[in-house]
Amino acid sequence: MIDARLHVLRMLAEHGTVTEVARHLNYTPSAVSHQLQTLARDLEVTLLVQDGRRVRLTPAARTLLEHTDELFAQWETIRAEVARSAGESGGSLRMCGFSTAAAALLPFVARTVVEAFPRVVPRIIEADPEDCFDLLLADRADLAVVVATQSLPPSTDPRFDQQPLLDDPLDLLVPENHRLAGRSSVLLRQAADEPWLLDRPGRPHHQLVLAACAAAGFTPTAAHEAAEWDTGAALVAAGFGVALVPRLARLPAGYPIVRVPLRGDPQPARHIVTAVRRGSRRDPVLTTALAALETLAVQRELDARDR
Repeated sequence: MIDARLHVLRMLAEHGTVTEVARHLNYTPSAVSHQLQTLARDLEVTLLVQDGRRVRLTPAARTLLEHTDELFAQWETIRAEVARSAGESGGSLRMCGFSTAAAALLPFVARTVVEAFPRVVPRIIEADPEDCFDLLLADRADLAVVVATQSLPPSTDPRFDQQPLLDDPLDLLVPENHRLAGRSSVLLRQAADEPWLLDRPGRPHHQLVLAACAAAGFTPTAAHEAAEWDTGAALVAAGFGVALVPRLARLPAGYPIVRVPLRGDPQPARHIVTAVRRGSRRDPVLTTALAALETLAVQRELDARDR
């Protein structure tokens, strides 16, 4: 077993304050401080120095962390191999993902895993992509499905194993009686003069839409802000603007709205990736879950070609 205090130090390197580490690990701040102090005492080195409200890692702490990442990856590999050799898996499978993944992908994965391993209890956590990596690092989730953004850890981050899953195209959402509603496909710039419904500034979808519109040669006029697809669908149906919606997003039934595929360049899409802790991918339950996601991704690609 790996010394739990190394996990606390690792979390401190990620979050910078004892309070944040305590929040992510469900510890008290005093418990976090005690573990770090005893680790430093046992190693007979200084690991932390105060830097305002935060703490700064010493060179000794950073050297320790360089080895810790590899140690944790090896431990995950050992756990996966032990689970594989045991033959019958139990326990839990904790999956996290952004709202669309939690609705459109993860329930199928959970059902597939339970069919293969009846003793496994699945748990699905809806979370923003950045929070998904925090959950993985804190060992509160085993598998994350996220939209790739610049704010996430790079694919080379030694703590995680990230793999591309699928591209989720964006469609133009318009009212049923809109001038573009009857088209089989449209260029994004054909909606340049429309009022637009956008996500809140700073959110990944907001940035994606702005980047796509900029590539098409215009800046969208933001008429309204909507964070939920239900709200966006209602506003589009009422004629208050158009929006870009991912094809995976499930919109409420009954609204007089139409999805129109985009053609030409750009054809914006969300790039969806899977992430697990490095070394854990060979765990039989995780292997089954990832295979289920790959099956869904292939089916989505086939459906997209048939459109």
